[in-house]
Amino acid sequence: MSDQPLPPFLMTSDPGSFARKTIVERKPQIIRQVLADNAYPDEVAAVVEAFRDEIATRPLQPLRESAPDAAFWNAALSDYADRTWLEVPWYFAETFFYRKLLEAVGYFQPGEAGGQDPFQRQKRKQMEEDIQRLTAEWEQVSDLQPDLRFEALLHSSLWGNRADLSNFTVKAKGRGGLAASQERHLILIDHTRQVHDRLAKGGRRLDFICDNVGSDLLFDLALVDFFLRRGWAHEIHLHLKNQPFFVSDAMPKDARLTVDLLAKAPGGAMQAWGQRLAGDLADGGLVLETDPFWATCLMFRQMPANLQEGLAQAALVLLKGDVNYRRLLDDRRWPHTTRMEEICAYFPAPFVTLRTLKGEIMVGLQPGQAEALQAEDPDWLINGRRGVIQLVPGPGRPGTPTSVISPPGN
Repeated sequence: MSDQPLPPFLMTSDPGSFARKTIVERKPQIIRQVLADNAYPDEVAAVVEAFRDEIATRPLQPLRESAPDAAFWNAALSDYADRTWLEVPWYFAETFFYRKLLEAVGYFQPGEAGGQDPFQRQKRKQMEEDIQRLTAEWEQVSDLQPDLRFEALLHSSLWGNRADLSNFTVKAKGRGGLAASQERHLILIDHTRQVHDRLAKGGRRLDFICDNVGSDLLFDLALVDFFLRRGWAHEIHLHLKNQPFFVSDAMPKDARLTVDLLAKAPGGAMQAWGQRLAGDLADGGLVLETDPFWATCLMFRQMPANLQEGLAQAALVLLKGDVNYRRLLDDRRWPHTTRMEEICAYFPAPFVTLRTLKGEIMVGLQPGQAEALQAEDPDWLINGRRGVIQLVPGPGRPGTPTSVISPPGN
């Protein structure tokens, strides 16, 4: 980047912003749903209720529990001493919310709720519903000629990202399979052909930085299956969260459960798909990885060296979803015409973003394009209707940390 001052972070203090609405409306609703879905003892439910009151009435409070990452989070919080939830960068507020919620339910402590995913009921329901929905159209997709199947699966992976249990404001639903082609006009940056040509050259390793369970992860796994069968990769790594995060973010247990549900799904083609993936997991063709970094407040520019070194081995990294897009761009208000290649020169490998727009940040547009979109649809940045398939051919330079805080566990 040039020596020009960096644009400001998206802030929860921005009047009328989606970031502010997230704290005022969406987070209390997430807490209500967690309490409805889990039969917590009265004392745990009382702590969760107190946390909901804290968001509305008190400055951000440090973690009180003994846990491996408590020092990391409290050090990060020290930058915002005595500020309320409506006076801090949006991404920090969101991530700290999920970590505080895990403290409130006792996720890291011994006891009945220890290690229990507070979002598991919602996630399991999403998985089962999306597998059932996909069963009706899977054979049509699997019978397509390979190039057409690649396009259908890539676009399904993009639109499947609309499924986000943390975001109640997205009304548009993911369209998968052959129906995905009907929304091509909504892809603001469409590098489908360039991604195809790069992948078709083959490579030993591909990496996915994953997002949500349900249709999002399902179509990621469909791409995994396609890439392995076509010989476009010999080894595919899925990077997943090590703990519950953003409600529907996928953890290794969620990926394994999805594969298991596929292998038991009605329909021979779905079962065969699940069985192939189970074989890939067993023989190392599909690798499920996790790292504490993925569930922190740090941006991708601050990625620890071990993750940079791993991703640098990939022929291509596929980054899924809105939050990963925000972390690429430091969650700052870049001008919409800023080139992603310039901002993300630090990233250690070529990458493609598959992202439906659910946050007030977007780069890589043509002059006047954002203004035309705003006139057509004032909520174009946040309603999940539009998406991007954007290839950054890289690789870039090693990241330079912009914080003295180290990720927990590294």
